[in-house]
Formats: sequence, C-alpha cells, structure tokens
Amino acid sequence: MESTLPLDKMSLEEKLQAMESLWDDLCNTAGGISSPAWHEGVLAERLSMQERGEVKFEDWEAAKKKIKNKLA
Repeated sequence: MESTLPLDKMSLEEKLQAMESLWDDLCNTAGGISSPAWHEGVLAERLSMQERGEVKFEDWEAAKKKIKNKLA
C-alpha cells in the first residue's frame, strides 16, 4: 500500500502532527519488529566502555534540561 501526503502544501504544524500520529501508531505495533543483529554488538560495547569507566551517561531529564538551556 502506498500513501502519500501533500507535504509541499502542509504547514509545519500539520507535518508535526502527522509525524506524531505515525510515531504513536509505530509504538503501538512495534512488538513484532526485531532489532538488527548489529544492535546487540553496539550495546555490548557501550556497556563494556561504561564498566571500564571510559564513558558515563547522563540522566535523561538532566540531558533535556541541558539541551533546552543551550537553545534558549
């Protein structure tokens, strides 16, 4: 099935709403989708780097706040 949207005629708000609708639908149906095999390797390497102290992660709320401050 092919669906097209008149993107050149849509406002930014309409495009964002369409994206949100698509994302909501994907989130509700994503259970049948498998991650690619290479994801496991990437996640294992990142965990290993964290355990060796080579990287650290930031709390999501703190990261969002930092991004908002940079944009302000």
